[in-house]
Amino acid sequence: MSVAWKSFGGSKVATAVSKATSREIMGPKKKHVDYLITCTSNELMNLSYMSEMLLARCRMPSWVIVSKALVTFHSLMSNGNERFFQQLAARTSLWDLENFLDKTAVTGYDMSSFIKRYSKYLIQKVHSCREMNYDFCRAKRGTDGVLRTLDADKLLKAIAEIQTQIDSLLEVDLQSSEFSNGVINSAFVLLFKDLIKLFACYNDGMINLL
Repeated sequence: MSVAWKSFGGSKVATAVSKATSREIMGPKKKHVDYLITCTSNELMNLSYMSEMLLARCRMPSWVIVSKALVTFHSLMSNGNERFFQQLAARTSLWDLENFLDKTAVTGYDMSSFIKRYSKYLIQKVHSCREMNYDFCRAKRGTDGVLRTLDADKLLKAIAEIQTQIDSLLEVDLQSSEFSNGVINSAFVLLFKDLIKLFACYNDGMINLL
């Protein structure tokens, strides 16, 4: 079964990753991202292999490829099976884009700055999941939600983590002038959805605290 997966499933995942993170200046194509999302629910899927394929794209010199790899990671965190996010949180290292700079394109400098800010937020998102063992953006909310039922110590820790994650998200600080391509637009949609969910979790936490 393992050999069969590597020859068939593995190659299909690699192809989907490559096509989702192509050099076209547009958001990752939905059909390729949807395929990867579906794969995260397959118990035979090697999720570490999928992550390695995407991490390899994050090491490319092109801002287009790297930013689309980050958007794809973000999509999988948000919409994939939670096993994918847990697998990411368990990794000792992810992408290191603090010094990323694409000198090959006219827009490379501006987009490199965006990549640094966006990747920093995603790292914080993974860190929060590692610390709390769940994703705030997917946590149950409402009267019987996660943040409404935590004891005092865990609640204070959770609120602090949410505040840090919100701060990191707001530091991405997209300006209207930056909405110049589909890659940025795809990232913005995911960031906006995260922000709404984080504020909802924060609100639940404060209600419990008070």
